[in-house]
Amino acid sequence: MGILGGAVLVAKGMTEEETGGGKVPVSGAAQASPKASPSPTGPSPEELAAQERARRAKALDAALKKYAADKPEFSVAVLDRKTGETYAYRGDERYETASVVKVQVLACLLLTAQDDDRKLTAGEKALADKMIRYSDNASTTSLFGQLGRAGGISACNKRLGLTQTKVSGSWGLTRTTVKDQVKLLGELVDEKSELSEASRAYAKKLMGTVAQDQDWGVPAAARTGEGTTVKNGWLARSTENNLWIINTVGRITGDDTDVSIAVLSHANQTMPAGISMVERVAKLTRTHLKY
Repeated sequence: MGILGGAVLVAKGMTEEETGGGKVPVSGAAQASPKASPSPTGPSPEELAAQERARRAKALDAALKKYAADKPEFSVAVLDRKTGETYAYRGDERYETASVVKVQVLACLLLTAQDDDRKLTAGEKALADKMIRYSDNASTTSLFGQLGRAGGISACNKRLGLTQTKVSGSWGLTRTTVKDQVKLLGELVDEKSELSEASRAYAKKLMGTVAQDQDWGVPAAARTGEGTTVKNGWLARSTENNLWIINTVGRITGDDTDVSIAVLSHANQTMPAGISMVERVAKLTRTHLKY
């Protein structure tokens, strides 16, 4: 948004006085004082808020750039539902998803059931529960095949507006961006989403009750009393000397907070080191964006 501001310039000149139907200039002490002085104009509250958001984003850019100097490659995005704005650092870089792709599989399962005007079967619920809450790979492979593999998931992604994600036949090697991941997270809560209210509630339930040993990443940036959802991905990548892909996507909600966060990374020396890094990145977004 353009910023409008500054004082209004008021031209100095001679006043005019009517005499006998004509106008003659009057100067000096004879000038009439104006009845009211024009008030200077400045930025509107909305423009001031936009300026402040831009200042915070710039500060976060600097903090992340400094932190990244001696860390493996990472990207982060934050979608703030209160403002409708997305912040992204290296937002268009693509990373292999590892298990965060399971959120895409879940969304596609829910869309497919809606298309058929039916609820999930008991079998589908059991698979979805294991896939999200326990990151079970066998359950994911079963649902991935049931939904049409890469072609089926890609079709669902298109409906959800994911334009930067390339689904792989080996589902964990799907490539995506943080921008697409927060867009997907937004679709899981947006009332205008193709996902129904019941589908959105089901996804929130699963992602809000992951196994305790998998409750890391995005939730590290939450404050006491706030709600969180999360799905993480981790993989020692054979093509990168067994260095670790560590990814986290999720949401933080509270009285004054409603944000979706995605942090994607690779080339981490160990899984614990990667977890520490993505959690630090998530916390930095909160420190500087002040959500």
